[in-house]
Amino acid sequence: MWKTIGVAAVLIAIIYPLTNRTYNSAADAAKGTDESDVRIQPVAKFELAKAAPAAASGPKDGATIYNTVCGACHNTGAAGAPKVDDKAAWAPRVATGKEALYKSALGGKNAMPAKGGAADLSDAEIKATVDYILTKVK
Repeated sequence: MWKTIGVAAVLIAIIYPLTNRTYNSAADAAKGTDESDVRIQPVAKFELAKAAPAAASGPKDGATIYNTVCGACHNTGAAGAPKVDDKAAWAPRVATGKEALYKSALGGKNAMPAKGGAADLSDAEIKATVDYILTKVK
């Protein structure tokens, strides 16, 4: 019996130092700086943030507003909008007069929302844009 205890003690004395090495386990890696954090990061991150308002640089001219807001529909004819180069489509609209066109542009008409969907534009800017379009369609 003492032989068995002696052999067990010797085996423990030999095996314990071999198994008690310091390895970086997943639990230990979380404590320190390790490449595992980098390896398990998602491929991409997506964050929604509110856009900062553009700096107010004064009123915009009709051409700029047309190219940024109105041209999307009036260049292509999307949603039934008359193309700016189609004088025949504009003739009945031009015949109603500027005030009627201003009213349509400010309040919306058919599929076009009020102010073309750019509610931040002033009435004067919308009227300048209508004047710009009229120079193109006449």
